[in-house]
Amino acid sequence: MATIITTDEFKSKIFDFEKDTDWAFKGNKPAVIDFYADWCGPCKMIAPIIEELSKEYDGKIDIYKVNTEVEQNLASAFGIKSIPSILFIPLNGKPRMATGAMTKVGFKNAFKEILNVI
Repeated sequence: MATIITTDEFKSKIFDFEKDTDWAFKGNKPAVIDFYADWCGPCKMIAPIIEELSKEYDGKIDIYKVNTEVEQNLASAFGIKSIPSILFIPLNGKPRMATGAMTKVGFKNAFKEILNVI
């Protein structure tokens, strides 16, 4: 199941954007962050896909959700202007952001190409 994450949890588990200027991922496996809002139609459309993928890739990828209405500072720090926005974080290298609703196949392709997870 995808885990809802707060700004403080994000800073301790993913990246402390207030202290560090250079990207330094703190996780031990690739991660996906779904920036969403409860009122967002496309966010609701991809929510079941994200839940399916969180079960399918359990132990391979950490999947988190950030409610942009609640965690406005975190959303602002990552320049979230439209939702859903999906942040793909590989173990090594820079994260990549995708905006808009994605299909299950689209997610799987991103997992393979960006996160190197099959």
